[in-house]
Parts: sequence; C-alpha cells; structure tokens
Amino acid sequence: MSQTAAQLVAALRRGRRDATAEVTVLADRPDATVVRCGQVVAKAHPPGTDPAELAVRLGIAAHPRCAGILLPPVDDGMTALPDGRRVTLWPYGEPVAPDAPDAAPWVEAGKLLARLHAVPVAELPGPLPAMRGPVKAARAIARLRAAALPDSAAIRAVSHAWAGLPDWARGVDRTDRTDRVDLDRTDRRDRTDRRDHRDRTDHRDRADRQEADRLCHGDLHLGQLIRRRATDWRLIDIDDLGLGDPAWDLARPAAWYAAGLLAPEDWDRFLGAYRAAGGPAAGQGDPWPRLDVPARALTVQTAALALAKAAAAGRALDEAEEAMVEAAVRIARYVEAVG
Repeated sequence: MSQTAAQLVAALRRGRRDATAEVTVLADRPDATVVRCGQVVAKAHPPGTDPAELAVRLGIAAHPRCAGILLPPVDDGMTALPDGRRVTLWPYGEPVAPDAPDAAPWVEAGKLLARLHAVPVAELPGPLPAMRGPVKAARAIARLRAAALPDSAAIRAVSHAWAGLPDWARGVDRTDRTDRVDLDRTDRRDRTDRRDHRDRTDHRDRADRQEADRLCHGDLHLGQLIRRRATDWRLIDIDDLGLGDPAWDLARPAAWYAAGLLAPEDWDRFLGAYRAAGGPAAGQGDPWPRLDVPARALTVQTAALALAKAAAAGRALDEAEEAMVEAAVRIARYVEAVG
C-alpha cells in the first residue's frame, strides 16, 4: 500500500470514527488512489490538481442538470491529505464486470454521453475548465519520450502519427496553468515535417468542429460507469470533465473499433444509442469526418502509454496493446501518404 493510500485509509477511518472500520483499496496509482469504506468511496486526486477547477467540477457533478448522468458526490466539499492531494467523497457503486463483455453497457454509455453533451453549460457553475483529453494525450507522448527507449519502428510510427494531428488534438491550444505540457520541447523534432500537413488538417478539421463547446467527460471508457441499482448507470471520474469537442468522448470506443478490439455490433449499439438520444458529435450519416481526428489521437495516446508501460515493467506488449500499436503504425502510414 502506498503512503497516499495509507493516508486515505486513515482519513476515512477518522471520518467514520472507527479505527477498525473495514477498508478496501480499489486503486492505488500515482494519478489516482481510491479507497472504499462501506458505501462511501474516497478518491485522492492527482498531484497538482487545481482546487478551484476541482471545485467547479464537483459543483457540476452535484448540479440538478447533471442528475441521472454524473454520479453526484457525497457532498461538495474537499479535504486534503498530508501530502497535499485533494480528496473527494462519492457513493459506492457496482462497476462494469470486466469478465462479462457480452453484458457491457454500451447502449447505456451512449445514452449517458448524449445527455451529458446536451447539458446547457450556461446554467452550470463556472468558470468551466477545458476538457482535458488532448492534454492527457500530450502527456502520454511526453512520457514515452521521457522513457528514452531505444529507437524502433513502433516508436517512430507513434511519433509520426502524433505529428500528423492538428494542434487542438495535441493540446497545443491549451494555456491554463495546471494543464500546460511542454509541447514545444516534446514536439520540436517533428515541427518541420508536420507543418504543411497540419495546416491542411486544421483547416478541414475546424469545419467539422461546430459543436466544440459542449460539456464533455474527457476520458470515457467502461471503467467510468457504475450503477447503484441494476440498470441505474452513472458516469464517474470528473478529473477531465469540462468544455470541449464532444467527439472526443466517442474517440476511445471508435479507436477500439478501428483497431479490432471492439466488436462491430457493440460499436453499432453504442453509436446507435448515442444518436437516438440526440448526441451531437456523430451526425446521422458517416461519423468518421467528426471522429477521425479524436480517434487517431486516442490511438496514439494508447499506443504511447502501452510502449512506455511495457518497457518500464520489462515485459512484452499484450494482445490489446499490440493491436493499438499496429493501429498507430497504420495511422503513420496514412499521414505519410497524404503528405
């Protein structure tokens, strides 16, 4: 158990006024530590989390406009651990069963996203922070480069695929203090090669981003859904919640589908439910003009993290990681083909 987890356990037991209360550590990572005590879950947010932005995100999760969409916190207050990490409290809910893919709630995920994207942002607490998806993608690339791995075709492909993305998808147009990534340093080696392609891509992409100021989750996957009752699914994890392009929330399932990791019938169920509920990010025809850039970004992000994590653990890529790296290789070839 990490020091952060131990501090979180102690804080929960103090809150329960029971030094022997049974506590379960649900996650213990540098970017998130989650501990359960009875029907309450405490989360230690990532180091450096801006307390003002977190307070806004908590207020959004508790707002009546998001009722039935986002899991509301136990209360809208925050505490801090001795190491400075902010802590929030949430009701416990049953997560998606990882060993039952046929029961995965893709329809419910699509409906929840459509409802989230329809929330009138003017009625929410503010100022609303930006959705952090592109910044997380940039941090994945920075992590891969910081690992200083030996040169390989996979690493070159990931870098080249990343260079082919427009600025907004690489987090370049973000200027807020806490989410800034030194992209000038990490991308310097690619700048000359990508300039002409990016200019063309940015021009085309801006025309497809007419709905870019919607409330977005920022990190949608099945691990971000829980239920309090049999069919009462809610979205959790507000760390990346904010204003952005709603297509980003569809990007990870789209990337999995394109890489062969999500069955066509599951993709159809997810996309169909999203559209039927009025979701604005995919239109009613071909969804890929809107989803192409975010899906490529999530593919590159996932491939970069896979390479960095596998190297750090001294292991080979697993099957899913290999599929995402291969997808990044295909994207790199596409970028090269279109110039």
